[in-house]
This record gives sequence, structure tokens and C-alpha cells, in this order.
Amino acid sequence: MERRQLLTLSSGLVAATLAGCIGEDGSDDGDSGASTPTETETPEENSDGTDTDLSLDNDQLDKLVAGTNAFAFDLHGEFVGDKPAENVFASPASAALGLAMAYAGAREDTREQMREVLRYRLDDDLVHAGFEELTEQFDERSKGGSDGEQPFELSVVNSAWGQSEFPFRDAYLDTLDSHYGSGLQEVDFREDAPAAREDINEWVATETEDRIEDLLTEGSLTALTRLVLVNAVYFTANWKHTFPTEATSEETFTALGGTEHTVQMMERDRKWSYAELDGAQAVDLPYVGGDVSMLVVLPPEGEFETYESNLDQGALDDLVGSLEPQEGTVHLPRFEFDWSVELSNSLKALGMEDAFAEQAANFDGIADTEEDLFIHEAFHKTFVAVDEAGTEAAGATGVVAGTTSAPTDPFEFRANRPFLFAIRDRPTGSLLFLGRAVDPEGWR
Repeated sequence: MERRQLLTLSSGLVAATLAGCIGEDGSDDGDSGASTPTETETPEENSDGTDTDLSLDNDQLDKLVAGTNAFAFDLHGEFVGDKPAENVFASPASAALGLAMAYAGAREDTREQMREVLRYRLDDDLVHAGFEELTEQFDERSKGGSDGEQPFELSVVNSAWGQSEFPFRDAYLDTLDSHYGSGLQEVDFREDAPAAREDINEWVATETEDRIEDLLTEGSLTALTRLVLVNAVYFTANWKHTFPTEATSEETFTALGGTEHTVQMMERDRKWSYAELDGAQAVDLPYVGGDVSMLVVLPPEGEFETYESNLDQGALDDLVGSLEPQEGTVHLPRFEFDWSVELSNSLKALGMEDAFAEQAANFDGIADTEEDLFIHEAFHKTFVAVDEAGTEAAGATGVVAGTTSAPTDPFEFRANRPFLFAIRDRPTGSLLFLGRAVDPEGWR
């Protein structure tokens, strides 16, 4: 993709594939065609109980965001535990939306485990209505103001790819359509799973400006696949205060493992939103329009891993609450990298075990079938690019604790060692992206 003048972009995507466990003779046990409720079915069996006309008040939306942000930090901890010395960049918003579509069809213990891991504290109907409202707010703000200027592009889209003539429940499809804008696209996994994979990957590439390619790897879809749920988040924006290219110079960055690397260090001197708390420095870098920003956190030197392990929505909210306008100089490296992960191990470690177990999973809310549906795999893939023109930003929401006053002398923020960064939607506090930059060897 050609980079536009003055742009920053990143994209995140999650896809969950649900498979069916079928009989040894290879035949399906379910009926064909869309299901209709029978007189003997209970409301819980033929409906997910959602109300498509609900709207949330501010307190309810705040509760949904707080829970989703808490889930983001849980996931980040699992990612770092698997690869402690590597760069990490994830889209909590994408993961939450992709899994919420699967949650709409979960029942009994599977549902309870997913609720706990996903940190839902609202009734199911409010959860789905809340994600719809958040998506609408993101879309509205990205359209720009009355002057017609688009401050940034933030695209959040969902899609559902289902086996043709499979008995999906009408109530489940209504939930996907009403709250996630995702009508079912019928494909034939039984006869040609590779062709279905190509179609889904092509959709993903289109929605992310070709930044996410081959999300679904070869062999990830089989004749047993019944449903693939996909969310894609694409973001591009310019800094409100760009870094002058003539100020960029070579500087040494010390990676988490202690190795030294030469990087291109950007520099800008002005008044920034800045805070120092518990030995860490934080600076909030706004994008054009001011609704989205990148919060960059530089832990105390030599204490990166300890600080990161204690970072949660409350701690990050403390930093956000401490931000004050302050004159100073920001030194931030240019960087760009891809990142991907198969989510199942992380989600199971957090307690979402039944959803991935053939015999234990209960997704009866998805289809009227004798097949045992379960989540086969969950993929997550991202891309981030940061330069003088723009970059991504996010922050967590939570309870504000004690803060410290801003220093009176000009500060210097020099990110020449491992740092954390987050892209947040300021009006809601939603984490769009969350990552760590610790090793320039993985940048390009």
C-alpha cells in the first residue's frame, strides 16, 4: 500500500473458527436449512435474549469499557509471558468484538467462563448493544467535523462466514446482523475449505488496506469448519503536532535483553500532556481532531518488566489522571512491525477452557444441530507503523488513584529503551491498541 502523506496506520484483526464434531461415518447429524423455534423449545434455547432496540446510559457504557480494558491487560500479560523479550502489539477492541460474536451463541458453563474471562459485568443484551454503540461512536468521530476535514480513519467491521445450508438459529443471526452489522455469508467448507479460506483472507486484506494478509493459515479451515467470525480494525491518522523530519537523527536504543541498536529517533519540543508517577514517565501524543491519542509510557530504567507486570487499567488510569500540560522535549523512535498470535492458549490460561473443548463446549445458541460446536482456533494479527507524521495511541480506563503534580522545569522524555504504548479513544477510554516496543531487531 502506498503511504499517504503524513499518515500513521495500524490494523488489528481477530478471527474465531468454529468446527463441528461429527460422527465416525463422516455424516452430519444436524438438519439442513435455517432453524425455526418449535413449541417445545424454551426461550433460552431459541434466542440469546438480546433486545435490538436497547441503548446504554453513560454508566453502563463505562462499565463495558472498563471490563474490556481489564481483559486487554489480562491478554497482554499472557502474550508477554509467552515471549518475554519480544515486541507485542495487539488490538483489544478487535479481540473483544470477535469473541463477543461467539459469546452470543454460548450457553451454560461455556457462557459463564467466557463472561468471566471477557470481564462482562452487564446483562447479555446490554453487552451486545454496548459494542454496537461503541462501534457507532468510533465511526461517527472518524467522519470529521462540520468543516468536512476527516481527523482520522477508524474502521471497525465484522463478518460471519457460515456453512451453506447449516441450521443456524434465526435469533443468533439476528444478533450478528443487528448489533455487529454482520449478515451471514454462506460458503462451503465441506466441499472446498481452501476456497473459503481464500475468500475470507481476501476480505480481510481489503478491509485493512492490504496490511493484514493470510490471516487464516493453510489448513486452518477444514471440512469440519462450520462458522468463521471475523473482526477487523483499521486505523490511520496524522499527529496533531508532527515531528520535524530534519530533527530526526540516529541514536542508540538499548533492547530489553541489553543489546544496543541504532534507531531513527524523532524529536519535538513543545507543550505536551505529561506526567511522572512512581518513577515512570508518560506523555500523551494527540492525533488530528484530538479524540484519539497515543499514550507512551517509559518505565523506570532497569525496571521495565516489574512495572509492566503491575500495569492494569487502574494504574494506567492513574497516569492518565496525572497528565498536565508541560513544556518539554519528546524523543521517540520510528518503528514498524507486524505481530500475530493464536489466541486459544492465552484464552484457556485465563479460564476460557470449555469453548475450545470438543466435548465440553456449548454453543447451542448458534445452531439447531446435533453436532458439538466448539472454537477450533482464534487468530489475531496486527500491524503498526510510527513516523514523524503520525502514530497510534490508546489508554485504559479505570478508577483514578493518587496523582502527582507536574514538574515545573521542562521535562525530557527519551524513549531510547523499552517502552509501552497504547492507542485510546479519549471520549470513551476504549483501548484500540496496546503494545510494547522492546527490541529494534524486530522493527523495519
